[in-house]
Amino acid sequence: MRLAVFSSKPYDVTFLTAANQDRGHDLHFLEPRLLKETSALAAGFPAVCAFVNDQLDAEVLTRLAAGGTRLIALRSAGFNNVDLPAAARLGLTVTRVPAYSPHAVAEHTAALILALNRKIHRAWARVRDGNFSLDGLLGFDLVGRTTGVVGTGKIGAAVARVMAGFGCRVLAFDPVPDADCVARGVSYVPFGDLLAQSDIVTLHCPLTPETRHLMDAAALARMKAGAMLINTGRGALVDTRAVIEALKTGHLGHLGLDVYEEEAALFFEDRSWRVLQDDVFARLLTFPNVVVTGHQGFFTAEALAAIAETTLQAVTEFEQGQVPANAVRA
Repeated sequence: MRLAVFSSKPYDVTFLTAANQDRGHDLHFLEPRLLKETSALAAGFPAVCAFVNDQLDAEVLTRLAAGGTRLIALRSAGFNNVDLPAAARLGLTVTRVPAYSPHAVAEHTAALILALNRKIHRAWARVRDGNFSLDGLLGFDLVGRTTGVVGTGKIGAAVARVMAGFGCRVLAFDPVPDADCVARGVSYVPFGDLLAQSDIVTLHCPLTPETRHLMDAAALARMKAGAMLINTGRGALVDTRAVIEALKTGHLGHLGLDVYEEEAALFFEDRSWRVLQDDVFARLLTFPNVVVTGHQGFFTAEALAAIAETTLQAVTEFEQGQVPANAVRA
């Protein structure tokens, strides 16, 4: 099946090509993001492969359908960038990768927690400058601290296991508690209680209209003074302007982000030679107690291999007239 792969990077070419060796699909790798302005590149392709920051609103989907596209294969778990009702009206099948490697994101979450707590980013810069002073690098033991996990799907459950391994008391909030988490001693509590009791709050829920800006000014005010907030889920779970105010007052003690609500204009590209135009993001980078990574939580060899395999398996199932196992419905 002819497949147009948008937002493709060298690593996408490597892993999708390897996964395609026994499948024989006709892969066409396109560097641009899928937007209204680039949708014409998909003309004549019955299948399109999109990533997290590609734009699949009603207008783009209409253009894709008019050009002959019938399948949207997302190489991501999230699908908040797709207008699913519009896709259904247009007769488009949408698939995703629900579980590529929850361990990859969970381990990156732990890395952000450790880096912020032990000031690894600041210590690294000091040592390179010949400064071996320990002043300002004081951290805290994770043993006995409380970690609040918001969302206990596969990733959140993996984070709960990791933090329990550090000796943390683990609280969780999720409309559907995970039986394995409960068996391991995780306590499910109301969202407000989790915020009030946790030394570390980490977000792993999907982005929906209900969870957009879940961490707004009111939620941040309910957190313990000096607590840590980690977001490796979706950028818009956090109200960035409210977070900046909480950092300025000192109420929020640490912030670790692997996602950002306006990341589409920034992430996955080398912009080191350009002047940063996003003033909100630039302000975030001025805080010594903030660590931001560029949506790399998923970025392990195991995860990329699993993403490629699952994505192309969905294309194969669709080509064979089956309803793909990982189809997403409105």
